[in-house]
Amino acid sequence: MIKPDILENQVRKDIFLGIGSNLGNKKLNIEFAKFLLQSNGAIISNCSSYYITPSWPDAKKPKFLNVVVKIETKLLVDDLLKLCNVIEKQLGRKRIVKNEPRTCDIDIIDYDRLIVKSDNTSKLTLPHPKLSSRNFVLLPLFEISKNWIHPKSKINIANLINLLKEKDLTTIKKI
Repeated sequence: MIKPDILENQVRKDIFLGIGSNLGNKKLNIEFAKFLLQSNGAIISNCSSYYITPSWPDAKKPKFLNVVVKIETKLLVDDLLKLCNVIEKQLGRKRIVKNEPRTCDIDIIDYDRLIVKSDNTSKLTLPHPKLSSRNFVLLPLFEISKNWIHPKSKINIANLINLLKEKDLTTIKKI
């Protein structure tokens, strides 16, 4: 039997985070979020290019700048979620109205292939429940992990991209 303290100190290496911003200096916000992740023990082992997408659900709001990063960390999933929320708040995110423009949004896309369903104690669902329909997640994720397979559906990243609507493929721009 493995001791719990040994499990808690294991480095998890297949963690993907989506980081986005559509307020202020978007690129600086994303870079600062990455810096704060690293300052708290996460090692960024890969980062996608920047991608610009219209704001959703209201395309009249400021466009988003997004990246996907692959990290390694000893943090357990709930602790990583707490860290992401703290970083968002440090960067000025206010959670008043859903889908409002924000300085920083960090989503856990995939945490070491873990499948978690939200319940009364946690709002976290893994893999991220909307990742299969989000061009700003799939294209940057494909850029840094071409062999990634959805932990739940078992569909590979290339096929998930092929399932996107044409509009989703034409409204995203890599910079």
